[in-house]
Amino acid sequence: MSKPSEKSPELERLLEETVGRTTAIKNNICLDPPIGCGGPAHEFRDMLSEQEYSISGFCQACQDKIFTEED
Repeated sequence: MSKPSEKSPELERLLEETVGRTTAIKNNICLDPPIGCGGPAHEFRDMLSEQEYSISGFCQACQDKIFTEED
């Protein structure tokens, strides 16, 4: 079970109510569509990507889509 990064109680409540961030991270899944893909979030490329998951709730595939610059 992953641990979400700490946020202020107000921000944590907002993120949980709007996108289910804490629940997703605790269950090792990506955020539900249309924000994420709703798929498993078990394997990450590196420690930085795993750390990003604890912050955003995005699996590796969604991180790659969001953070990769197009040529």
